[in-house]
Amino acid sequence: MNPDNKPADSNEPAKDAGAVVSPPGSVSLEGMHGSVAVPSYQAGFWRNWRAFVGPAILISVGYMDPGNWGTDLQGGAQFKYGLLWVVGLASLMAIFLQVISARLGVATGKDLAQCCRDWYPRWTRWPNWLSMEIAIGMTDLAEALGSAVALNLLFHIPMTWAIIITAFDVLLLLALQGFGMRLIEAVVAVFVLTIGVCYAIEIFGLAQTRPDFMEMGRAMMRPDFAQAGMLVVAIGIIGATVMPHNLYLHTALVQTRQLQQNETSIRRAIRFNTIDTTVALVIAFFVNAAILVLAAIVFYGKTSVTVAGGQIVQFSPDSDWIRIAYYTLAPLLGTTLASTLFAVALLASGQSSTITGTLAGQVVMEGFMKWRIRPWVRRLITRMLAIIPAILIISVRGNGSVTDLVNLSQVVLCLELPFAMFPLLHFTSSRKRMGQWRNGWFLLITGWGTAILITVMDLYSLPDALRQAWKVIAGH
Repeated sequence: MNPDNKPADSNEPAKDAGAVVSPPGSVSLEGMHGSVAVPSYQAGFWRNWRAFVGPAILISVGYMDPGNWGTDLQGGAQFKYGLLWVVGLASLMAIFLQVISARLGVATGKDLAQCCRDWYPRWTRWPNWLSMEIAIGMTDLAEALGSAVALNLLFHIPMTWAIIITAFDVLLLLALQGFGMRLIEAVVAVFVLTIGVCYAIEIFGLAQTRPDFMEMGRAMMRPDFAQAGMLVVAIGIIGATVMPHNLYLHTALVQTRQLQQNETSIRRAIRFNTIDTTVALVIAFFVNAAILVLAAIVFYGKTSVTVAGGQIVQFSPDSDWIRIAYYTLAPLLGTTLASTLFAVALLASGQSSTITGTLAGQVVMEGFMKWRIRPWVRRLITRMLAIIPAILIISVRGNGSVTDLVNLSQVVLCLELPFAMFPLLHFTSSRKRMGQWRNGWFLLITGWGTAILITVMDLYSLPDALRQAWKVIAGH
């Protein structure tokens, strides 16, 4: 029932919608904002779903980027299926936070950066913006290293040159942005599908890696930290899963649809974005679970493996698990297909994440500071800030420092996450800001519970994280 007797898709805000409409000229991702048409409310579920599906696919790649791979591989190699429930918990917490992010963007017509700029004291803009730029830079570092490692493994390109090559993916994004939001979503969906197919073949297509599903189910249903070291790896898995820049990006991506600020349209947009988020992040959960399961089957219980040429590769908690996985899957499973699929999935992961990282950088810069620069310039600056330190460190210390750099990026992201979660929950829990669209009791409990749990885990791991970060910086 429309209380104002207006058409369901009227562009005029409903009086009781409780949403704050952004003034003209301050929209997120200008050029893509409101560029995707949506059918009328009466068009039916599937037509509406097709129109709204997409933003969460872009968000989901942040939950299966190269930063996640190391922790998932380590968890499976050391504890078999023992931390599978942690992957599930991290994915569930991600769903709650991303659903709330989408809700903020739809109901207010602002992204999270714009909300912070408009509703927090003026002096907070610079520190908030700089902290998010650091988070995006660290995310970009992990993505660049993941793509570079994949190029190195597949084509034997030296790591330094592989990292430099990743800087030119700016051309990919520049080309895609010229064709609109739907093509970007389609390309990222293909990358996600590539990752999913590679792991589906690894888990279900190769007889050597077919898991015991009953044992996996029992591990999911009996959460514990029975073995020494499980808690540390669990914190790493959760820290690598929820990304601060994704909370900002999602609030902007939902506005690429032609949303109308009336009660019926807002309710519809929130509903379909919730479905989109849940489905996309469930897929991300299966990918992360597959990575852990593959490591559990292949590496658990082993301390080393002999690869081609007679070289012995030792396993330890500090191992470069991504590189080890590539080199050892073939001799352990008796087929080179396993290693090739692994590297192709890694390359797809890095390239898809790099697209969303650039969009996130654009959102936070424009949202906090109202600065608008060309996307390719923005992309080049972000990637240069990420790869120049990486090239210098790898040139001096060799390929073994890649794992250290990825770990450093995850440490920084863990420390940054509360600065994105708490403003998001503050705004979406406020009737003044959200009106009738503020979080209900379920999202209040799950959202704040998630934020508090992650922050407590961050504080618990902070001393070790700082020691690890200093070790990487100092080169010891």
